[in-house]
Amino acid sequence: MFQPVVPLSGLTGWSFLQKTLPAQKAAFDSSAPLTRDTTYFEAEIGKIQTAEELVADRRLLRVTLGAFGLQDDINSRYLIKTILEEGTGDDAALANRMSDPRYATLAEAFGFDKIEGPRITEPGFASEITTKYLERQFEVAVGTQDEAMRLALNAQRELSSIAASGETGRAQWYRILGTPPLRSVFETALGLPDGFGQLDVERQADIFEEKTKQKFGIEAFTDFQDNTLREEFIKGFLVREQIKDFGFQSSSSIALSLLQAGQSQRFF
Repeated sequence: MFQPVVPLSGLTGWSFLQKTLPAQKAAFDSSAPLTRDTTYFEAEIGKIQTAEELVADRRLLRVTLGAFGLQDDINSRYLIKTILEEGTGDDAALANRMSDPRYATLAEAFGFDKIEGPRITEPGFASEITTKYLERQFEVAVGTQDEAMRLALNAQRELSSIAASGETGRAQWYRILGTPPLRSVFETALGLPDGFGQLDVERQADIFEEKTKQKFGIEAFTDFQDNTLREEFIKGFLVREQIKDFGFQSSSSIALSLLQAGQSQRFF
């Protein structure tokens, strides 16, 4: 199976990954194990009628959960079954009560709670899920080489999607707070202390919004649709992550080196 190549960390590694991404992604997607997974899913998902049948098929469940970044829940079949069955129509549904919004996104995507029936027989549904699955699996594979690169790829995709979602600005910030990979990126990029998560949730959202505006010029969350602003934010995350990795050096000396390499001072 093809393994992504990330020869360097930090901004240099990110630049290499971006330049080689199309070729690396194509080679990864064509790997035999992934081809077997996606072919099986697209052939079998249309035969599923209930959430119980879905969670009973481990191969289908692996692709389903992997498409939403929930692959670690592969053994939590009862949890996933409940989330799928209850859907998102009722405010009291389990998916709506979970702090991580990915569960609600999963439930909404499949629609097992809909009167008209689940979406799994809709044209294009299977390929929609397998495309998401391949994207996420590539990120996971990159993470085995460099976890910061995995987080950066995830943020690159998710920030654009959330910014275009049409949700209110406050709802978008809460989504960031509730999604562990994105939350980690923001906490690092903004230089927040370890105890930040102990603050009241509303105060956390305020700080995310205020500091993102202050450090990166993001006036509204919809600004993350702008490729340049989003890339600048991701680079800010990678710079600070690299500083943490080289903790034996002083932050000031690393910052100076990066500035001399042509990086923007606003990252700090």
